[in-house]
Amino acid sequence: MPPTPPLSGILETALHVDNIDRASHFYEGILGLQRIAGDDRFRAYSVATRNVLLLFKRGETSLPFTVPGGVIPPHGSSGQLHVAFSIAQSDLANWEAHLAANSIPTESRVTWPLGGQSIYFRDPDAHLLELATPGLWSIY
Repeated sequence: MPPTPPLSGILETALHVDNIDRASHFYEGILGLQRIAGDDRFRAYSVATRNVLLLFKRGETSLPFTVPGGVIPPHGSSGQLHVAFSIAQSDLANWEAHLAANSIPTESRVTWPLGGQSIYFRDPDAHLLELATPGLWSIY
């Protein structure tokens, strides 16, 4: 059996939201993400110019979707999901202050065995977001 071909990373992460405009306001205004594509059905955001966060209006991906180059198969999610964003240790206090100034409560704070720290908070659709400093995983 031939070896498994290598992966080069995770390109996209998707969340499903109830109100696309409300979610866009949060991800653009609070997290400062730059929108790179979108319409009334979805929004795509650049994360550190190397990853893409997709926001889909809940229910809009339950059927195949035709694009100029082919068909995107149906997919979706329900409930509260989790996404972690990497940040520098030196930016942690500034992020905590920024969230507080925007009335975004920090739900939890964790110091990891390898020395990293995480803060957890929710987006408007109750997805759990994490800001994590190096020292969370052996590879980060």
